[in-house]
Order: sequence, then C-alpha cells, then structure tokens
Amino acid sequence: MSDVDPCQLLQQAELIYTEQVVNRAISAIATKLNEEYASSKPIVLCVMGGGVVFTGQLLPQLTFPLEFDYVQATRYHGTTEGKNLEWVIRPKKIIKNRSILILDDILDEGITIKAIVDECKLLGASTVKTAVLVEKTLNKLKPINADYVGLNVPERYVFGCGMDVYGWWRNLPAIYALQNS
Repeated sequence: MSDVDPCQLLQQAELIYTEQVVNRAISAIATKLNEEYASSKPIVLCVMGGGVVFTGQLLPQLTFPLEFDYVQATRYHGTTEGKNLEWVIRPKKIIKNRSILILDDILDEGITIKAIVDECKLLGASTVKTAVLVEKTLNKLKPINADYVGLNVPERYVFGCGMDVYGWWRNLPAIYALQNS
C-alpha cells in the first residue's frame, strides 16, 4: 500500500458515475448476456481482484446455467501505472472446447485482458468473449476490444466498483477519477 491517505484521495476525486448509473449499466450487460447465452452453458471467469465487484453484481442477474471460476493477472501492483504482466492464477485446463466469458472491471490499455483471452484460446476454449464494467477512452489502438461494455470513462485514473487506487477503494459503489495532475 502507498503512503497516500485514502480518505484524502476520495475527497479530492471527481465523481464520474453514481451507484445508480453503475447498477443500470450492469443490468444492461446482464440483459445482453441472457440473450446471447440463453442456450449455452459457459464457464464464467472473473478476473481477480478488480472484477470481483462487477462479477458479484452481475452473476445474480444471469438466468442461464454457468460454471464459475477465476483468474488473476496484474500489471499495477498497487500503483497507478501498469508494468509487466504477472500471472497469479492462470485459467485451468478444463476450459478446452468450452465457451468462456471473462468478466473484468476495466478495459484500460487491454494488455491484461488480451493475455487472459490468449491463454484461454491456447488452452483450447471454443469461444472467448469479454464483458467489462468500464472501458477507458484512449487516443491509441488497443490490442483487444471488449464484447460487452457497461460504461466509458475518460483517460484518467478511475477507481471504485472493483477498481483500486493505490490498493484502496475497490469497495466504492460509484466510480471516481483522480484529479488531473
């Protein structure tokens, strides 16, 4: 954890999306997933730890049978800048010939989620789709696009709803952005 005061971070942050807007976005994703996977039995992979809040709110709204598992890969290591990808938990080999739905908090530069998608394909998944709560708008091409996106956020460091800032505030029900420096 950083020496930064988490309460001061929140006081100085800008509210980007309220809890109500976040909840509507999650419900909209659930509606689309229920249509697409109505006759399917996918394995849903939560990307830990950021994807846990989004996944926890989304799963009860899904009306199709699914199996659940998780993966963990990180580039941030408690900072606000992405570095080298580190695998903590890789996808399990039971995904061979299965439809995979990956759930994550944010599609930022796309490096982490692309690595997870590539690993699933390497292990023989028949299809791999991604759903993210938020996608960051960047002025550069990303190596991957999410199949389902709840909300778009500006090119700023955002936190809440599973996304942390210096390891803090994943638990916030709304989405905030650090002030531009």
